[in-house]
Amino acid sequence: MSPARGGRPEDMTSDAGPVKGPASYFPSIERTYGKPIEHWTSIVRAAGPRKHMELVSLLKTEHGLGHGHANAIVAHVRSEDG
Repeated sequence: MSPARGGRPEDMTSDAGPVKGPASYFPSIERTYGKPIEHWTSIVRAAGPRKHMELVSLLKTEHGLGHGHANAIVAHVRSEDG
């Protein structure tokens, strides 16, 4: 969806259309918590090998993220890191 049709410019990519998957949460995460995504992904990576929900819980309890935002960050890191 283009900005003219109601989409937000920050949720768009230049060539591929709207951002999908966990990355679609990134503009909202950055606005809500005031930190770049790289800040949150570095926390997840520094936590070491843990189960998905343990990492989600870490972001929620120690950093105050909501469940959906924490889940999106963890899913993104896991997809990038394999």
